[in-house]
Amino acid sequence: MHADLDPVYRADCPSRAILDQIADKWSMLVLMVLREPRRFNAIKRRLDGITQRVLTQTLRKLERNGMVTRTVIDGKTLGVEYALTPLGKSLEAPFAALYGWTVDNMDAIQACQARYDQQ
Repeated sequence: MHADLDPVYRADCPSRAILDQIADKWSMLVLMVLREPRRFNAIKRRLDGITQRVLTQTLRKLERNGMVTRTVIDGKTLGVEYALTPLGKSLEAPFAALYGWTVDNMDAIQACQARYDQQ
């Protein structure tokens, strides 16, 4: 298919909203942290710098998109556990590859940024 006709490049393509919702830094990091089911506070402790509000919004967005399940846990202390759905798990390999690429190229990118900023 010719690139100009590919629907992914159209302003009304649903892929844009989906990419926007799953490819932001917090969504990607939450999905990586949830490779093991975790409670809200455990996720928050793991993700240094995330606010409670942003984590709540991110989890709701991921749940709405079918990436995460939310389970209320009864017991001495009421809690909520989050886990990946099969759809969410399917992002593990692509996100791990992107994360690995980022770590592998971090120094080179920072050097490029420093050179650019000195211009």
